[in-house]
Amino acid sequence: MFRNITWFLARLPLLILVFLVSQVMASCTMLGMNYASLETGNKAVPSPPLDVAALSSDEAARETLKRSFEQVLYGPWPYGMAVSFGDWEMIDPDFLDGRGTLEEVAITVGSGEGARTFHMVTAFPNSAGPVPVVISQTFSDNCSVFPDSRVTAPDGTICQGSSMTGTVGFLATQIFGTYIAYAPVERYFDAGLAYASFYASEMIPDRREAGPEVMANMGGPVNPTSTLMGWAYGFSAATDVLEADPRIDPNAIAVMGHSRHGKSALIAAAWDRRIAAAVAHQAGFAGASLSRSHTGERLDRMAKTYPHWLAPEAQQWLDKLDEIPVDQHELLALVAPTPVFLGNGRRDVWSDPNSSFRAAEAASPVYEAVGVPGLTVDGMREFDPNAGIAWWLRPGGHSVVSEDIDAFTTFLSAHLVREGDQITAVH
Repeated sequence: MFRNITWFLARLPLLILVFLVSQVMASCTMLGMNYASLETGNKAVPSPPLDVAALSSDEAARETLKRSFEQVLYGPWPYGMAVSFGDWEMIDPDFLDGRGTLEEVAITVGSGEGARTFHMVTAFPNSAGPVPVVISQTFSDNCSVFPDSRVTAPDGTICQGSSMTGTVGFLATQIFGTYIAYAPVERYFDAGLAYASFYASEMIPDRREAGPEVMANMGGPVNPTSTLMGWAYGFSAATDVLEADPRIDPNAIAVMGHSRHGKSALIAAAWDRRIAAAVAHQAGFAGASLSRSHTGERLDRMAKTYPHWLAPEAQQWLDKLDEIPVDQHELLALVAPTPVFLGNGRRDVWSDPNSSFRAAEAASPVYEAVGVPGLTVDGMREFDPNAGIAWWLRPGGHSVVSEDIDAFTTFLSAHLVREGDQITAVH
């Protein structure tokens, strides 16, 4: 008996930590304890209705809808904000046993004392010509995405291994998946892609007070007022860098994000038309899920917990979501004709896959009107990587797991990799 008490007391701090971390994680994922409904025909049609003809042929109509999103949810796209960058720094000339190089560049957004600098790390495969690239925006710092490489940490020092270690790191990967931080770059190389990555919070902190303060001082003619819009502009800044590099095909630059960064990937694809494809995995509310939906996390709960993700103006709609002037099927329509991947987990009820599917259904006619297949599947269980709106649903919860990587690369390869592209594989 005494021995059992001693064992318990010795491990009490660890048990408390495990409990606290699990509670924090549960608050944003519901831990996948339920299943999302696969029945969509008994739900309301997304509203407001889309003007398919206008959105598919009239740029003025598209701009008007974008202004509505800026006024209601996201705040202004930071029009005219300066972007500058330095030279690439070689991190590993023999990356993945000679399959490519790993390089890093510092990117500065804004001007004056408030300008923000973040580091993008890119794995360039050995190739006979320019290759497609996917830009991943991450929760974790570059130390965790590239744990065996001497890349730059957010504090400016050189990384010494992953920050996703110890009890917290173990719990995070157990709940959110092996690839919530770590990037399996070899699998992107296998698909014919270069892989670029940056830590969103190095650009704008993901904190309710610090985020707005940083954005207010960035020094642009127009500053972002939501972190989602600011992070979306980070994708645009990264695109500036990569399209200027002769190793990258400037017409085959994709963006990718999970959860909150899936939201910013969708915004970037709608506002920056250079982006050739978007992967929005489990993007949820203010991303691919309908704001008028009353299941899952819901927009009102999300915006009260993370008010900095949206512009201050969004708060006035949280008590009257059925009257909100814009909804996410319209955002997907603005992305058209850019191919978009919408990833979902059956147990990720917090992200509301059901309303995301209905948003995709509603946006699909805009893709079709411009000659691109939209949502080609008949139900939530099917996957067509060649579609303009590629819907993906797997078992499991709010996470990034091996099956997701396969789906991402299959979609990206289908839309970006041209026949005849060659990447030298040296094993």
